[in-house]
Parts: sequence; C-alpha cells; structure tokens
Amino acid sequence: MTIRAALLFSATALALPQIVAAQAVSVGPDAAVAADATAADDGEMIVVTGSRIRRDPLSQDSPVVVVDQSAIQQTGLSAIADVLQRLPSASGGLNTKVNNSGNIGNPPDGGGVGAGSAEIDLRYLGAKRTLVLVDGLRFVNGSSASGIPSTVDLNTIPVGSIERIEVLQSGQSPLYGSDALAGVVNIITKATQEGLQASAQFGTFRAGDGHTQDYNVSYGIKGPTTSVVFGASYVKQEAVRTADRDISQFPNPGQTSCSDAIGGCSSATLGGFISVLGLPTLTPKTVLGGRGRFDITNPTGPNSDFRALVTEDRFNFAPFNYFLTPSERYGAFISAKQELSSSTNFRVKAIYNRRESQNQAAFLPLFVGPDAGNGNLLDTISIDATNPFNPFGVTLSAGKPGEAPANYSTVRRRLVEAGQRTYSQAVDTMSVTAGFDGSFDVGDKKWYWDANAVFGWNDAKQLFTGNVNAQKLGQALGPLALCTGACVPFNIFGGAGSVTPAMLAFVTFDERARSTQRLQDYTANLSGDVFELPAGPVGFAIGYEHRFQLGSFTPDPIIAAGLGSDIPAQPARGSYNSDEVYAEVRIPLLKETPFFYSLEVDGAVRHANYSTSGSSTTYTGSALWKPFQDLLLRGSYAEGFRAPSIGELFGAASRADAPIDDPCTNVPGSPFQTSSTVRANCIANGVPANGSYQEPNGGQLPVITGGNRDLKPETSRTFLFGGVYSPRWARDSGFASSLSIEVNYYDIKVDGAIAPIDAAITLARCANAGDALSCASVQRTANGLISRISGQLQNIGEIRTRGYDLTLSYRSPTTGAGAFGLSLNGNYLQKYSETVPAAVGTTTTSYRGLTRGFPDQSYPKFKGTGVVDWSIGDVAASFTARYIHDVEEFDGKQLDSRIYSDIQLNYSPSFADRRLRFTVGVNNVFNIDPPACFSCTGPNYDPTTYDVPGQFGYLRISYKM
Repeated sequence: MTIRAALLFSATALALPQIVAAQAVSVGPDAAVAADATAADDGEMIVVTGSRIRRDPLSQDSPVVVVDQSAIQQTGLSAIADVLQRLPSASGGLNTKVNNSGNIGNPPDGGGVGAGSAEIDLRYLGAKRTLVLVDGLRFVNGSSASGIPSTVDLNTIPVGSIERIEVLQSGQSPLYGSDALAGVVNIITKATQEGLQASAQFGTFRAGDGHTQDYNVSYGIKGPTTSVVFGASYVKQEAVRTADRDISQFPNPGQTSCSDAIGGCSSATLGGFISVLGLPTLTPKTVLGGRGRFDITNPTGPNSDFRALVTEDRFNFAPFNYFLTPSERYGAFISAKQELSSSTNFRVKAIYNRRESQNQAAFLPLFVGPDAGNGNLLDTISIDATNPFNPFGVTLSAGKPGEAPANYSTVRRRLVEAGQRTYSQAVDTMSVTAGFDGSFDVGDKKWYWDANAVFGWNDAKQLFTGNVNAQKLGQALGPLALCTGACVPFNIFGGAGSVTPAMLAFVTFDERARSTQRLQDYTANLSGDVFELPAGPVGFAIGYEHRFQLGSFTPDPIIAAGLGSDIPAQPARGSYNSDEVYAEVRIPLLKETPFFYSLEVDGAVRHANYSTSGSSTTYTGSALWKPFQDLLLRGSYAEGFRAPSIGELFGAASRADAPIDDPCTNVPGSPFQTSSTVRANCIANGVPANGSYQEPNGGQLPVITGGNRDLKPETSRTFLFGGVYSPRWARDSGFASSLSIEVNYYDIKVDGAIAPIDAAITLARCANAGDALSCASVQRTANGLISRISGQLQNIGEIRTRGYDLTLSYRSPTTGAGAFGLSLNGNYLQKYSETVPAAVGTTTTSYRGLTRGFPDQSYPKFKGTGVVDWSIGDVAASFTARYIHDVEEFDGKQLDSRIYSDIQLNYSPSFADRRLRFTVGVNNVFNIDPPACFSCTGPNYDPTTYDVPGQFGYLRISYKM
C-alpha cells in the first residue's frame, strides 16, 4: 500500500453512512464530507480496506468500521484504546483500568504484563491476533519493562496526530501478513492541514478523583508542491483508588471483614503468620521490638508473647490498589510531503511519545520457608537460633542439603514499614517513516507504485520500590556471627512496626528493569489495471515486504540472580526477520444485467518466510454481488497465519500469581471434603492423606510460564458472509439523507493456538479426573502446598468463534427542527470455545456467556451500542447507550447486564464562524456500577469489559482555523 493510499485507506467507504457506521459512536456527516473532498481532490480511485487494489469505495468486500476525530471527541475519552474497546466487535484488552504489574506477575501469554499500556482485541481472540497498522504500515510493538509484548501499545500513539481509525473486522493475513487473524486496525494520522487546530479538555469523576487533562495542538502549511503538518499533545490521567469505591473494599464483593467465610484476605498478615515446629500457626500478641517470650509447653499461654492466628488476622489488601492507573503522556508528530514531479512524491513522518505511568499494590508480602512457594532463595532460608529476635530457642531449618531436616513450614508477614509497592514506568517511543510513491502510464492504464521504510524504537524502564534482597535477608536471619559489616539482624517475628529503618536499609533495594523493541520494515508495492473486460477493468497488485524485529527484557541483576522477594524473572532477548511477497487480482464478471447489477471476484495469495518459524502460504477469495443497485451481498474465505512472537519464543520463565482456588485444600465446602474421587486424586498428587493441608480459599497460586522455541505458527480460517441494504427510495422520498442496514456473519477457527493450558482447568482436571498430564503440571511441597503450576506456552489446540455483526445507520434530512441521526450497532456471539489437550484426547471448554476470571475476560452473548444525535444551527447534542448482556462465573454466580449512558452537548457560535466549539458531557450519566465479580483479578470486576464506577464529567474547548 502506498503511503498516500494508506492515508486514504477506504476513507470514502468508511465514512459514508449509507455503507457502514462506526460501532462505538456515530461517525457523523462531517467525516463523510471530508472524505469525499479528499477523494475528489485526488481525482482517482482509492484503496479500500481488505484490498490492495484501487476500487469504487461503494463496493467493498470486507466489513469495516471507522472512528474519526469527531467520533473520538464524542466519547469524552483521552485514550484511543478506551474508544476502540467500546466497539461491540472488540473484546477489551489491556488498558489503564488494569492495575496488574509485578503484583500478580507476568500473565501466562508470553508477552509480559505491559503495565501502563493499552491494546485492542477483536473477536475475543487476544490482542496478539489483531494487527495494528499506522498509515497502512507496521508500527513498533510496545514495551513496559516487564517482558516482551507482542502487540502495539496504543498509548504510544499521540491522539492529536490521529485523523481517523479504520477497523477491518475480518482476518486478512494474505493481504497484511502475520497477526491479522481476527482483523486489522489501521490508525491514519494527519497528512495535510491548513492552519491551526487546538483543543483543551478537563474531566473528573463525580467522586472528586480521576482528574484528566487533555491538550492537543497542530498546525499545517499547504503550498503548491509542499505540505507540512506538525503538532503536540499532552494527557494527564490521575488515579482512582480502590479505597474510594464501595465495590472494592474487600477481596470479594459484599465482604465486610476478613473473618467472612468466603475468605480472600491474605495469609501474609500485618502481625505475622508463623508456622513452625509443628505447632498451630502463631502470631504475636503485640509488637515485639526484641526477642519475644515463648513457652514450648504452652505456646499461647501467659508466658508466651504469641497467640493462635485467627481468620480475622488475615490482611485485607483490597483498598491498596488502583481502579484507574495514573499516567502522563507527551506526544509530538510531523508529516511532510514534497512533490518531486507531477508523478512522484516523497513523504516523511515522525511520531514521538513519552509515557510515565504507575501501578501500585499493597505492602510487600514477605514469605520465607520451605512452604513459601516463591520458587527462589527465600524458600531455603533458615532462621538461626542466634538471631536476636528468634524466640524459639532452636534454629528453624529449611532442610537445605547439609542442614537438619526442615522443622518449620513458613513465616509470613506484610512489610508495612517499607510502604506500598509502587511500579513506575517511563516509556519512550519513536517511529520514523519515509517513502516515495508515484504513478506511470502503461498504454491507457495507470499504474501506481510506492517504496517505504519504517524504523521504530521503543525503550522502557521500570522502577519498583520496596523489594527485598533474599540473600541479605538470609544473612540477617542467619547466625549472628555472620551478620557483620553493614548487616543488621532482621526481626521477622515482631509484627508490624518492629522492623527498624536500619533493618530495612540493609535488606531492601530499588528494583530496576528495562525492555526494548526495535522494528525495521521495508515495503514495495505495485498496482494497476491489466486489461478491460465487458464488466470493467481487471485489477492487479503485487508487493514485497522485508521486516526485522528485535526485543529484549533485562530484569534487575538481583532479580536475575534469583535473590528478589517479588516476582522472579530472567533476561530474555530474541529477534527474527521475514521476507514476504503477495499478489492480488480482482475480476469483474457481470455488470448492469438482470439480477446482476454487478458481480466480481477477488483473490489474493501471500508467501512468508520467517527465520524463526519457516515458511507459510495463505490464500483468500471473495465475491461481491449486487442483485440491484441498493443491495450488496458478499462472501469471503481467508486463511490466516501468525508467527510466534519474540516473547513467546524467547521469553524466560516467570511466575504469575493466579487468583484461583486449590480444589485439594481441606476447608469447609471444598471438593476435598465433598468428593471421595477428588480426595483420592489429590492424595495421589501429593496432598497429605490426614487432611492437614488447609490453605484457605481466595488466595493466589503460582503459575510458571515461559517461552518455547519449539512453537509452530498458528493458522486460521475465516468464513464471512454479509450484506448491506442502502435503499435509494429512502433518499429520493426525503425520508432520509442516508439509510443503511448491514448484517455480517463470521466464523473463525484458529489451529495450533499459542497459549498455556488454563491453570484452573489444569487443577480441575487433575482433581476431578486424575488426568496424568494435568497432575504432572502441579507440583506440591511435602505439606501439600502448591509450589508451581506449569504453564509453558505451547500450541495447545483450537479456538473457535462465530457470531453476527448488525448495523443500522440513519440520518434525516435537514428540517426546521434540525437534523437527526441514529446508529445501532451490535454483536451477537454465537460460539466461543477453546480446545486443549488432555492425557487422552482433548478437552473443549465453551466460554460463551461466561466470565473467565484469569486473565480477566467476559464473553457476553450480546453487546450493543446506540447513538442518537441532533443538531440545529450552533447547537448539537448526542446520547449514547451501551448494552452488555449478563454473563456468569464458572460457579454459576451471575454478573447482571449493564446499560451505560453518555450525553454530550456542543455549542459552535456562528459569530466566531463556528471555528470555536464548546463541549460539555457526562459519561455514565445514571451512575451505573459494574457487576460484581468474585473470580476476576481486577478489583471485584472485569476491567476489560466494564467501566470504572462513577459518573465522569468533562468540559472541552476546541478551535479550528
């Protein structure tokens, strides 16, 4: 695709309301006018999404949605990912509502957590299966210093640089290459502009938090042969804290104390969780600044400073997190075009963005001992009898080689003296694109060519304050004679407030990690008409692409050495290059004959050769049939291909702490107690037969995930059938200035999907069925606690989804009462299932109508958006309603359906030639809370599907010269 074509990229087809309407908000008539003007100025056919061949924009063979600047502004949102995630065909993805960072580890997808970043996920297939382009070209993947993501971070693209966004809701690997299994999102930036454009917006939640500032300015110069547009943007988003919302006061919805039977509070308590010498779990009666008293004959008696730990002692970590993570983004861009001749152009673009963001978690949970489950040195620490704070009179041995057998299980406590865990990211992203494009004549046919180069850099640094050096902690808890120099003996038994600043200074450190991504992408394309048929010209396109990508993750040296107390990590680095060629042909078969106003077929093939995963050839074919002028019917078949990403191939093993329950724990109501089959399978898996393993539900279990160099590419096939009815009678009769109804059916199957087997499913298959493959993935300590669940990435099997997209778009003629518009857009999910291997055969799980929990994702049967807008003179208004059908958790708990409502008013005074616009809006005007979720990793709700609780109001002023 030429840069010029990428800038147009189906501009007319996407903006014209008689063909398709944006599914998050109405595109509006301004977009149609602007797109028509652009096409008219060019005086040529344009490239339509889903094809590399120029064509009539009224005949497109793929379902496409457009969101332009007016539509973005209509949402009142400052992050483009938040806008796109409102599309009914979108299924969420990472966003600024997701607070997870090192506190739950690296999620089991091989891509790193991407803290502070944002993604777009189409069709529930995962963000890594949605290809994101900028101006029709590749963009460097995200980086957040916590892994090697395989997706573009939408927060690295300045919103002020965006002209519009086009979303192809169908897989098209044969045209666009790897990753385009679910669809393609093409972000089109400003190419030309005359004069100044500027806007300033301030928004806040009614609760008085989450303040957002959003400023954008751009200026364009357009000369006879030269055009330049440049601009800058600044966005500041302040935090919303879980302590300030009712739904997130405790680890479970509706919970009022840690003693509630539902559990969920942490065993890393403020006072301490002391399980030693086979005694009941102890905790200090009061803060102990020195060696506590301990009576072995009566451990909790009057001569002992300890008492039995009770459920009320558990720590409520829920109020110490973010609902909305704070961030600042600074962006700048420039785009220039120089006509070198009447048929040749040179173009260059540059985008820079800096993101400073933060995640936060509760005070560090410090676990030591053989049952700690850290997977590092902390599990092997022995607490020496000479430690001045050890009250037990004996060395508490972890049972390392050369030591006495283990005589304690674990000692745990919250290190409140070090403050909350804070993860701060600083991410710098730069992308430079340069290219030549032009045209030439072959006989009476015009051909178009282009050559482009993209260079992208993404560098991220993360600072985590309050980590503990396990080696130094072991020294401070070990023999007093070896605690010399800077070493200060550590008091792990004294409870909150017993750790002094000197103790902290010796054992704690600031953890610093970084990650990088690099992209070099070179493309060349040629397209034109070959010859004429009675029904029209035969179009042809051919192109070549060479791409090089590199990614690396460098954890802090202390972490890499296995000496940290938070999530373990290892360095990772990898790269690959690919060479790809494609060809496409369009053949018109019939035109303006009875029952065949038009009929054409289109086919494309792409061959790719990856240095890491070999070669692949994919095909696509489609047909367009207009029985009469007002009705377009289309059908297509496409094969898909996704090469394993750098993180999936080369990512080192890391731990994710999954909020799932162990079915083998012996607590009231657990399967261990209620099922003899489960009990027998759990005992066979290493759980003590005497029922002594009694870990409460509601905690987190360690899942170890990592890259796999033996991964094979994913493949897919997509069927798409649909139609668009745009009646001419509605326009001729004066009923509407535009009216269209569109329905599309999609069926996508992904084979060899790269993922780990869900840890909850692994545990359930082991406990319920004794599945040998699943049980081998669950490792336990001698006391039955889970030390790790293996979740290595593999080509697990199959993902299958199918459903319907429905769109109605209406705009009235201008009347004395103004002009009215109506847009209704929805997605009906007919099927979503995943098939994974078992010891014998496979297991298929249907997620339709369910919420997953870890990682957070809901699969409602229906999602829809409706927009009503009205304008008259200087005034305009809109009302948007978003509907999400109810879903259930796996245990049957229901998350009721939700309807979010947004309103906006605009005033563009005619005395200022409507160059000024004043906007006021309220999102979630009826103050609807998200449905409570017990299994979600977010603060008791699914942040990928629902909004932050509370009304959000905003004011904006904008100017256009």
